Amino acid sequence: MKTIEKVLVLLAAVTVFSAPVLAETRVGVVDTVRLMEEAPQAKSAQADIETEFAPREQELVKLQKSIRGLEDKASRDGAVMSEKQSGKLEREILSKRRELKRTQDEFRDDLNIRKNEVLSKLQRQMYEATVTLAKEKKYDVILGQGVIYSNKSVDITDFVLDKLKAQAKSGK
Repeated sequence: MKTIEKVLVLLAAVTVFSAPVLAETRVGVVDTVRLMEEAPQAKSAQADIETEFAPREQELVKLQKSIRGLEDKASRDGAVMSEKQSGKLEREILSKRRELKRTQDEFRDDLNIRKNEVLSKLQRQMYEATVTLAKEKKYDVILGQGVIYSNKSVDITDFVLDKLKAQAKSGK
C-alpha cells in the first residue's frame, strides 16, 4: 500500500511541476510539402532541371520520330522491296529501338540522380531556414511531417517561406 501511495504522490508532483514548463513551450508546425511547392528555390531548381535536360529530351523525340518514319516506310514500301532491302530495314528499326530504349534508360537515370541532388539541397535549405527562424522567434519545438492537426496559430510555414524567398533574392 505504501508503494502505491509513493507512486501516486510522485506522479502528482511531476504533473504539478511540469505544467508550467509545458505552458511556456513554444511549438511551431511547418508544412514541408507546401514549402517544396511554393519556395522560389524549388521553382528555380525545377526550371533549371527542365533547361538542363531539354536537349536530351528533344533528341529522344527526334529518335522516336525517326523510328516511326522507318516503320511507316516498312509498312508502306515493304511489299515492293526486295527481301534483302526489307531485312536491312527491319534490322535498322530494331537497332534504333534498342538505341532508343538505352537512351531513355540513361535519360531517366540521369534525371532521377539530378532530381535527388536538387531535392537534397532544397531539403537542407528548408531545414536551415526553419532552424534559423525557430531560433530567431524563440520556438522550442518545430514539427514537420506526421502532424495530424495543428491550429493555424502554430503554423510557421509562411514565415519559413518568407525566409526562403529572402534568401533566394539575396542569392544564398
